[in-house]
Amino acid sequence: MTRRVAVTGLGCISALGATPSEFWSALREARPGIAPLQGFEPGRLRFSTAAQVRGFDPAAHFEATRLDLLDRFAQFALVAARQAVSDAGVEWTAALRERAAVICGSSMGGQCTQDDQFAELYGRNRERIHPLTIPRVMANAAVSHISMEYGLTGPAFTISSACSSSNHALGQALELVRSGRADVALAGGSEAPLSFATLKGWEAMRVVSPDTCRPFSRDRRGLILGEGGAILVLEPFDVARARGARIYAELAGAGMSADAHHITQPSEAGPARAMRAALEDAGLAPEGVGYINAHGTGTPGNDPVESRAIREVFGAHAAKLAVSSTKSLHGHALGAAGALEAVATVLALHHGVLPPTANFTAPDPECDLDVIPNHARDARVEAALSNSFAFGGLNAVLAFRAVAS
Repeated sequence: MTRRVAVTGLGCISALGATPSEFWSALREARPGIAPLQGFEPGRLRFSTAAQVRGFDPAAHFEATRLDLLDRFAQFALVAARQAVSDAGVEWTAALRERAAVICGSSMGGQCTQDDQFAELYGRNRERIHPLTIPRVMANAAVSHISMEYGLTGPAFTISSACSSSNHALGQALELVRSGRADVALAGGSEAPLSFATLKGWEAMRVVSPDTCRPFSRDRRGLILGEGGAILVLEPFDVARARGARIYAELAGAGMSADAHHITQPSEAGPARAMRAALEDAGLAPEGVGYINAHGTGTPGNDPVESRAIREVFGAHAAKLAVSSTKSLHGHALGAAGALEAVATVLALHHGVLPPTANFTAPDPECDLDVIPNHARDARVEAALSNSFAFGGLNAVLAFRAVAS
C-alpha cells in the first residue's frame, strides 16, 4: 500500500518569531532574525551576531517540575509540536495514538545542559552535577517528551546527521505514513546550540561570518548560527481530505545520499544524487519544480558547489528556477535547519509567495542562479525542493507538491 502524504499542521519557533505566522511574516518581509549575540561576555568570540530565539520564557510553557527535565532544545520541540497538533486539529483516539509516529532530528541534543554541567564539574571543581543531566542531554529527549505529552505509542526515534537531521527525520516519517506503518506522524527537529563551548568550536572552524549571512552573494563571509525548532504533522492525504483538514502541501518525496568524499568539504555529486532521488521518489520531472529552498549556508565553499549541483540536475531548466536561502533570515539552526526550511517551503507553496535570500549585495558568477534577492516574490509553483547537506557528506532533500485550495 502506497499513500499520498499531506502536511496538515505546522509549528515552529525561531529567531523570526514564536509562531508559524510570525515566522512567515518575517520571511515575506525579509526581516532577518540575526542580531547582536546576547548572554555572552563581549570580546570572547571573534563573531558577535547570531539568530537567537529572543524573549522566550520557558515558565510560560512548562511547570517548574517539568522544566527540570527539559533542555532548551527539547523545549523548542515541544512548543512546536503543540502548535502543529493544534493547527492540524488532530483528534486523538486510542487507535490513532498506537499508530502515531514521532521522528525528530537534532545534531547536538542538550548541548546547553552539557556545557553548563561541564563548567560546574571542570571549571568550578564541583563534585556533583545536576542529577537529571543525562535525561536533559540525550538527543532523543525531545521525541520522548512529545510522545509522552500525547500518549503516542507508535514508532518514535531521533535522527542525528548534523545539518541534514531534520530532513532525514521528515523523510523517514514520509515512508512510515506512505507505507501504512503509521497513520499520522509528528516530524521535524530542534536545536539549541548557542552554548559558549559550541560557539568556540564554530569559531575555531573559521566559517562563521563576522557580520551577517549573505548566501550566494559575492561578498559572503560565512554562516550565522541559529536555534529553534519546527514540527510538521503528516497524515494520509485521503484521510486528511475526508476529515476536512486544511492541507498546506503534499510531501511527495525524499532523496538521500552520502558524498563519501570529505568530513567538511562539500561535493556536488552527492547533493545532485539526493536531488535526483527526491525527484524520482516524488514522480516529478525536473521541469515541474519551480522553487528550491537551498541549503545556502553563505560560506565560500558551500554556495558554488550547491549552485553547480542544481545546474547539473536541472540542466537548462535551472535558468528558470527560483532559488533562495532562508538561512539569511533565521540563521543556520544545524539539526533544526531542515525543519524550519520545510515550514518555509510549505508556506511558500500554500501562499504562492517565494521567500527571498536576504542581505544580498552582489552577484557571484559561481552562483549563477535566480536567488530571489532581498524581496519576496509572488509566484505559484507546482512543486519545490528543500535541500539539506551536512558535514560528513550526508545529504537529504525533500520534495513538496502544491495542493489546490
